[in-house]
Parts: sequence; structure tokens; C-alpha cells
Amino acid sequence: MIIVPIKEGENLERALKKLKRKFEKTGVVRELRDRQKFTKPSVKARERRLKAIYVQRLQQQMLDK
Repeated sequence: MIIVPIKEGENLERALKKLKRKFEKTGVVRELRDRQKFTKPSVKARERRLKAIYVQRLQQQMLDK
């Protein structure tokens, strides 16, 4: 259960924004989407590997500049 303490006189919009941020950090929506379809372990491993390659290239480009 996500609890967002609201200070006296705090704007409701700001409180909703905090709630939304906390909800996204928990990863509930992402997990729900992942569970809607089955993905083979080999496909998951391939996606992780491609992401790692992409991140490594970005880091290398930052070092080259």
C-alpha cells in the first residue's frame, strides 16, 4: 500500500504527482504488462544483451567526447 503524507495546505495536484511517482517506482504497471504475454527466456536474454550493448556504446561515446 502506497501512502503519501500531505502537509497542511499542500496542493492536491502536488500530492497526486507524488503518488504517481511512487507508484511508478514500485514497477507495478511494468510487471502487469510483462505478465499479460509470455516471453521466451531466450528472447528476454537477447533483449537484455542488446540493451547492455546499447548502454555500453552510449558510455563509450561519452568517454570519446
